[in-house]
Amino acid sequence: MESRRVIFTEPCVAQLQFHDLNAPGKGEVQVKIMVSSVSSGTERANLIGDPNISPNSKGGVVFPRRPGYSAAGEVVALGEGVTEFAVGDRVATVDAHHWSVDNVPVEKAVRIPEGVSFENAALSYISVFPMAAIRKCRLELGESAIVMGLGMLGLVAIPLLKTAGAAPIIAVDPVAEKREKALAIGADYALDPFAPDFAETAKKLADGGAKVGIEVTGVGAGLDGILDCMARFGRVALLGCTRNKEFTIDYYRKVHGPGISLIGAHTNARPAEESAPGWWTRRDDMTAMLKLTQMGRLDLASLIDEVHTPLEAPEVYARLAREKAFPLVQFDWRKLG
Repeated sequence: MESRRVIFTEPCVAQLQFHDLNAPGKGEVQVKIMVSSVSSGTERANLIGDPNISPNSKGGVVFPRRPGYSAAGEVVALGEGVTEFAVGDRVATVDAHHWSVDNVPVEKAVRIPEGVSFENAALSYISVFPMAAIRKCRLELGESAIVMGLGMLGLVAIPLLKTAGAAPIIAVDPVAEKREKALAIGADYALDPFAPDFAETAKKLADGGAKVGIEVTGVGAGLDGILDCMARFGRVALLGCTRNKEFTIDYYRKVHGPGISLIGAHTNARPAEESAPGWWTRRDDMTAMLKLTQMGRLDLASLIDEVHTPLEAPEVYARLAREKAFPLVQFDWRKLG
């Protein structure tokens, strides 16, 4: 089968190419992708060739690279032994790229409930990253929470925290437009981390400090800043991929003394087979996210700023390489015809 795919052919260059796709293998379903979501942090790192993303033995990043990992579509063919799905089923996918058609292992496909759009389903895998971070922090009803960094994961964390009962929710980002968006989707307060009284203001709003912190910037300054806002015995999830290790934290004063818990929250740091309190599997988290969407508790698709046809991918990624404040973007593969 002929498919079309977005490929990073060299640093800062994306192309939409044709390629031949094999029939689905044993234990795979072939999915016609309807919508795929751009994860700006991970995809920017791959696009620019960040040496910390996936270096080869000589320390460089190998091109071409295949971006994308959160999508949704319709099953069009079944591989040998597949009984979990049928042709025509709508599925949300894990690790499916920005391709018009992709072969997906059955364990990386989750059936989309009736009434849930492809747009929402295409965000379900990305959304379980902040969901797992919130679970690991063991947020309790009425506890204060702070989100440092309002990229896609930080913004998704806002309605999740609201649904989970956090109060108040403080959103933090230097970009005014992102702070405004955070307030519109459920944050109670939005602060600029570079304001001279930032930490004092945050602690005052949180009645002495935030109990739960979601750090999504992936930079040392973000972690340093959120630690200044935490209450005694607060829990901070390290959701952002901190690829640069060259930074200094006063661990004695900011972590050891106040008893702060720093929690690794990479999405792969979760059980593979069986969920437990605070530690859910990827499939269970995706199922929960889709259920919350079906029941009207969440509408993550409303967060999307721009929808593009994949034909526009070269310019979309050119913008991603050069713009610091990149919008939340989806590709609508139905527009290819």
